Amino acid sequence: MMNTYKSAYFTASFFLIFLLSITNINAQENQLKLEDLKKKALQYSRSIKNDSLLIKRAEFVKQEAFHNYFPEVSASAFAVQAFDYLVPEIPTYLPNGIENLYAVSAAATQAVYAGGKVRIGNDLAELQLEARKIGHETAVDSVMLNTELKFWQLIQIQEQQKVLTAGKTYVNELLKQQQDLLDAGLISKSQMLQVKVEKSNILANELELSNLRKIALLDLALYVGIPFDTTMVASSNVTKDNFSASILNDNLNIDLPNNNLYQLSKKQVDAAQLQVKNEKSNLLPQVAIGINAAKVGTFNDAFNMDVQPIAFGTVTIPISAFWSKEKKRIHQKEVDLKIAENNLLDVKDQLTKYITKNWYDLQTANKRIQYAKDKLDFATENLEAQRDNYNNGLNNLSDLLDARQAKEEAEADVVNAIANFKQKEATYLYSINQIEIPDLD
Repeated sequence: MMNTYKSAYFTASFFLIFLLSITNINAQENQLKLEDLKKKALQYSRSIKNDSLLIKRAEFVKQEAFHNYFPEVSASAFAVQAFDYLVPEIPTYLPNGIENLYAVSAAATQAVYAGGKVRIGNDLAELQLEARKIGHETAVDSVMLNTELKFWQLIQIQEQQKVLTAGKTYVNELLKQQQDLLDAGLISKSQMLQVKVEKSNILANELELSNLRKIALLDLALYVGIPFDTTMVASSNVTKDNFSASILNDNLNIDLPNNNLYQLSKKQVDAAQLQVKNEKSNLLPQVAIGINAAKVGTFNDAFNMDVQPIAFGTVTIPISAFWSKEKKRIHQKEVDLKIAENNLLDVKDQLTKYITKNWYDLQTANKRIQYAKDKLDFATENLEAQRDNYNNGLNNLSDLLDARQAKEEAEADVVNAIANFKQKEATYLYSINQIEIPDLD
């Protein structure tokens, strides 16, 4: 009997451990970690994929422009068969006449000088490729930023739910105490109703937060390309106890020449300058050389000519271009260049302000965390004092409920402040091109 009991005990224990392990594995699988989400976003993002395709397209454009350095080679052929003689018989000279004719030719032309158009075309293609690569880096940074913002928004809502749950537990305990006091005839029913009203408010807020969490979770899941599951929970090791603002130990970093957004605007100025040079090249002479080889004959050997190679050279001077539409296009491109230069100066000012603002926002967010922690300490101490006073009959129920609500709000403020700091930190790092990008290996 004892052996049977032990066997059943060990079987039940093993089954319980198995269930706990399965539950723990499922819980770990449903935990969303920022590093994993960033990796998934890098692999899934359509904007990153499109930018990769644009880089590939720019590489093809560059290859196309490079081929302009090589000669153009062409070949042609034609044949004619007449229903009557093309050329009638000529005794002695053309006894068979000519009723068909064919010609075959090949030519190669090399531009010696085209006003710099070939070189400018290659420079523009290289510039476009560089701009696409910078744009790709910007797209990656943007995806990382949005992933972090969405992740910390979800963390913020989850922590608010925890605070609300703790408040509900507190009110439930208080409600039980009030019921005992009411049954003993020590308090009035109105005091009991005050607690029930407070609980109703908590339940309403709990439902609202639950729906907000689902929406935030759906937004994050769609952005990083994972299946939506309401049981998933964002997980972070950042808490009010281990929070660190080490980034503020560094100085404000405004390095515009190495800033991607600034570089993109600078590339637009460089492109505008090349466009002006390209239009001016239309006013310059163009020199080309080439060789042509042709053979003409008939299919009945009535007339045949040996292959005749010909070398040639051309010089084109666009005289009317100095007062015609080509000149007007130069003026248009010069205006475009001035606009691009002004835009660059505006981007420089806006970026300087943007980075500086993000830096000061980061400092403000850090201060808010400290203020929120102080507020939480005061609220916790006040709640304990109000609870003792209420138990000793020194204050009323409203004071106790107000103290409880103040502590709940203080806990939420700490969570909001930390999440806000992490969002500000990501925004600042994005603005200076230092946002963390995970390794996909």
